[in-house]
Parts: sequence; structure tokens; C-alpha cells
Amino acid sequence: MKGRQDEQLSLPPDGRSLAEQPKWRQDFPIDWPEDHYVSRRDFTKFMVLTSFAFVIGQVWIALQNYFRTRRGDPAIRQIATADQVPIGGALTFEYPYPHDTCLLLRLNEQEFVAYSQKCTHLSCAVVPQLESNRLYCPCHEGAFDLASGAPTAGPPQRPLPRIKLEIYGDAIYASDVELRTT
Repeated sequence: MKGRQDEQLSLPPDGRSLAEQPKWRQDFPIDWPEDHYVSRRDFTKFMVLTSFAFVIGQVWIALQNYFRTRRGDPAIRQIATADQVPIGGALTFEYPYPHDTCLLLRLNEQEFVAYSQKCTHLSCAVVPQLESNRLYCPCHEGAFDLASGAPTAGPPQRPLPRIKLEIYGDAIYASDVELRTT
């Protein structure tokens, strides 16, 4: 404590004596060495509050994960009928949740495929280019094979998530999302 008493007050920033300083500086003197000193109590308070904020953040993430898993598997849902999608055509739909846009593509008379519309690079919307037999991502010139969803050009490294389809009569149902790495 003796070292703290021996410290001198700092000089005003303009170098003039204390008597020559403006009134506001005399009313609000700032001792710069004292101002930069952080007591153990202040440091401990800062550390406790920061740790508390991290704990609250982790609890929030755990609660979000809990409620996300409680929603369960996506339900089987009818997305279209065969006559709604022409041969060589595409139809957008939302699955498994609202705002999860997907593409239903009809490759030939009997073959349908569906993919998530979000590019696996930066989640830009892919656009079907059926004449080129590909799904195109305009953000970074990425391309995916129409039949498999595998990347064929650009920065995407992973294939598009495939939507599993079930066909009963004329109705087309989405039943699950297949996340693939190769």
C-alpha cells in the first residue's frame, strides 16, 4: 500500500499548473494513474459477470437443441401430384419445415427427384437449368448434377441434401431429408 501513496498525481494534459486550469477541469479532476488502476474487486466482478454471460449462452443453446429434437422427425407430407410437374419441369415446395425450400424435378415419365434448394457452399438458392441437366448456383458459379445432386462445378464440395420421395398412385410425398457427404 505504501507504493500507492508514493505515486504522484499526474499533470494536466496541457502542461499548465493546476491553478491555471479551466473551471471544469478543477471540478472534475482526473488522476490518470488512478484511473487505469483496476482493483481485485473490480476484476473479480468483471470475471464473474462474464462467466455468468457464458453460462446463460450455453443454457440457451441447450434449450434450443432440446426443443429442436422434441419436434421429432419430419412428417410424411404430400407435396404434389404427378400431373402438376411436367416432364423436364420443376416445382418448389417447403419441407420439412416452413421456409426450408426444396425443388421437385421430373426427369422422365416415372422418375422424380427432390433436393434442398440451398447450395451447400453458402446457402444461396439453386436454380434448375434442365436444358443443361444441372442445378445452378448463381452466387459463386456452382453447379450440381440433376440426377444425383453431386457438385460438378464451382466451390461446393458436398452434394445437395436429397429429399426422399414416396409415390402412391398419382400423389408424391416427401418422407425424409437425406444429408450426404459424398
